Amino acid sequence: MRRAGEYVALNPVDTATRSLRAVAQDSGLAPATFSRMARAIGYDSYEGVREAMREKIGRRVRSFAERAEDLQNTHSTDQKVFFQSHVSACQNNIATMLQDIDRDLLELTVTRLHQARNVRLLGALGSTGVVEYMAYMANYCTTNWAMLSRMGASLGAGLAGLDQRDALIVVTKPPFSTRSIEAADLAARQGAFVVVITDAPACPALQHASAGFLVPTESPHFYSSFAATIVLVETIIGMIVSRSGSSARAQIAQVEDINRRLGEVWSG
Repeated sequence: MRRAGEYVALNPVDTATRSLRAVAQDSGLAPATFSRMARAIGYDSYEGVREAMREKIGRRVRSFAERAEDLQNTHSTDQKVFFQSHVSACQNNIATMLQDIDRDLLELTVTRLHQARNVRLLGALGSTGVVEYMAYMANYCTTNWAMLSRMGASLGAGLAGLDQRDALIVVTKPPFSTRSIEAADLAARQGAFVVVITDAPACPALQHASAGFLVPTESPHFYSSFAATIVLVETIIGMIVSRSGSSARAQIAQVEDINRRLGEVWSG
């Protein structure tokens, strides 16, 4: 029943749209297992689970334009209420992540990233800035982290040569970037440790992940909130620095010194 529940959580679209027989065949479990699982979590039958998934997907796949219309209808006359609602949603997202995140998986992920020969980072569309920020922080304390497909660079060139000694971090939120999903697939097939950070159990990249993290992004905004995602990537970099010892301190000090020599930071 636990395996059936995990399948439903990771495959909401299939659960909502395919027959019980097809879902059972795809998962390798008996149809009766899904029926027992449904009753165990409070539904009368598996059909109740399907209806719940349909409603959830209906809420999740609404377009940005539809969400913008809701924002205008609800908050156009009181901007202070929107500010309060958005900040409250961000706080709730961070609190939910703090409560729900798998601490053991986070520790394992940080260990693998710390030990990796090379770490590559990939984000597209709205996730690009988050990944660029993560790479910026990492480059203060490491020399083997690099952002893929930046400024027109070839994505294939960045993935070439990755193997079990390496890691790839992918950040992707709906609408999912095709390039990010395909890169996760390719890196996993090459043996790399693949970390996927998303907000949707239906994210196709999760099936290729060595470690997957679901980060809440709910907000009255028309776009998904990345506040909790920023907290997670900052946490990962902080944990890596905390276990890197004197080498990280020396690297950070050298970067700061060179920045001052080049006049990249204000010294007045």
